Amino acid sequence: MPIHRFLNPASIAKPGGYTHVVEAAGPGRLIYIAGQLGLDRDNRIAGAPGDFRAQAEQTFTNLKHALEAVGAGFEHVVKLNNYLVDISHLPVFREVRDRFVDTSAPPASTTIAIAGLARREALIEVEAVAVVPDRIAAKSARSKTPTRRSAIVRARPAGKPGGGKSRA
Repeated sequence: MPIHRFLNPASIAKPGGYTHVVEAAGPGRLIYIAGQLGLDRDNRIAGAPGDFRAQAEQTFTNLKHALEAVGAGFEHVVKLNNYLVDISHLPVFREVRDRFVDTSAPPASTTIAIAGLARREALIEVEAVAVVPDRIAAKSARSKTPTRRSAIVRARPAGKPGGGKSRA
């Protein structure tokens, strides 16, 4: 059985660039990715001040890296929440997003205009939810090196607070 099913019911107007309903059928892992800004590895906003396209591209690149960290890709994303400081950037946002997602079965998506983001100069933030099939998740878990957090959790002696189990 496929892990995802993308549906646009005939009783709802056909959407452009997203899917109304995405059904995730198990077994699989549910992955939540925190909102990503257009920040490079040095924590600097991408591009020149006000360069929405550069920030959008960096935002989706960051999402790609976050997905890869758990053995997933954009094909596993079932939901995007998009926050734009200026809704007039929507056409550029869609252009950049469509280079990353499968436009024949795009994830469910909500885009809203907001007054500001955590970084004053940030123009975009995108968060994602992905569902990874168990067979991919198991392969990924065997092939990945531990993250700093998981390495620290494993290093705690048994019987101490935390007892080797992550509470994140």
